[in-house]
Amino acid sequence: MCRQLAYTGPPVALGELLTAPPHALYRQSWAPRRQRYGTVNADGFGVGWYAEGDPVPARYRRPGPIWADLGFMDLARVVRSRTLLAAVRDATLPGADGEAAAAPFAAGPWLFSHNGSVGDWPATLAPLASALPAEELLALAARTDSALIWALLLHRLRAGHELAQALGDTVLDVAGAAPAARLNLLLTDGVRIAATAWGDTLWYLADAGGPAAPGGVVAASEPYDDDPRWREVPDRTLLVAAGGDVLLSPLKEPPA
Repeated sequence: MCRQLAYTGPPVALGELLTAPPHALYRQSWAPRRQRYGTVNADGFGVGWYAEGDPVPARYRRPGPIWADLGFMDLARVVRSRTLLAAVRDATLPGADGEAAAAPFAAGPWLFSHNGSVGDWPATLAPLASALPAEELLALAARTDSALIWALLLHRLRAGHELAQALGDTVLDVAGAAPAARLNLLLTDGVRIAATAWGDTLWYLADAGGPAAPGGVVAASEPYDDDPRWREVPDRTLLVAAGGDVLLSPLKEPPA
């Protein structure tokens, strides 16, 4: 349904990860190599990043295909960051909310994206939605399954839940309500990355900055090059990356 990527580590230009590699996210918008659902990711794109000393991320999002945005290549060439999250979108419901539905979603220090879909939307998630405060429902970023998943996750984060625990618990809640849902999620607070493999592909690369900037970690829907160090994350797994370290933990299926 989408392709997405998150990075944390030494500062890099956005383009070093998003446009320069031979199979970068930019190219994955029209020629993904490992996408299981959908073919072209042309229904919007976005990137979020953190400026030095500022905990609140900036975002650049557009409703159309990334290759049609003539200014994106310049932005990707000059903007540098220690942490970024980017996505190209293949909409479940084409045209739904345009730019507002394009990841990454953002609030406070957090950036979030979702690769996947929830079947029988919105009926399957109505019970979960009803548990949110009315003001949070009224503030949904878009009328999509991804936006509601973000609202459910954000409710936990604002309540003080730890990053990875909030992400894993949200996946289990949504999977319990919609067992066929595909829930590959990416979340960052500017320092750490948390990600889930749940129904679609997820890979990671340690030391992504190379010899000039060792210690970076990338988590992505698919590898952006043929480096043999890429590792595929098993399905039903939670990934957490910080300080160059990567931890994988199994996620148990919710009870029927």
